[in-house]
Amino acid sequence: MTVTQQRRGRKIMMTPGELDDFLSTQRTCRVATVSADGAPHVSTLWFAWDGTSMWLYSVVRSKRWTDLRRDPRVAIVVDTGEEYDELRGAELSGTVEFVGEIPRTGELCAELDVPETLFARKNFGLEEMPHDGRHAWLRLTPRKIVSWDFRKLAGR
Repeated sequence: MTVTQQRRGRKIMMTPGELDDFLSTQRTCRVATVSADGAPHVSTLWFAWDGTSMWLYSVVRSKRWTDLRRDPRVAIVVDTGEEYDELRGAELSGTVEFVGEIPRTGELCAELDVPETLFARKNFGLEEMPHDGRHAWLRLTPRKIVSWDFRKLAGR
């Protein structure tokens, strides 16, 4: 995992272990893509984190999917907290890869065994991934990660 050494906010930066735990337990992320006209587009998705990559299960007939097919650059934010001293999060950025068949119908694909198990357990409480023929997998192995944990300011 590439964690950017942050110039600002070093006091609140998550350690690699804290970041891994955070991304492994959170469910929802916001995915920013670039539209054909250059405008940003942000959408929400569930995800799975395998310790190295973020796995997104996206509808293939979505604006997000269309944007990423044309330009695979992405920025993703995962955050939590209500009060200022509870805010935690991470921004991951890089280029997505398309993995498996499109749309995903459940064909054997060893590369998807781990992310599908993680995703199914975390988001559905199942041991096997249900496939609906409408979604497919995107993998982001981030080039850059910036994180924050404002609880550290209060000495938590």
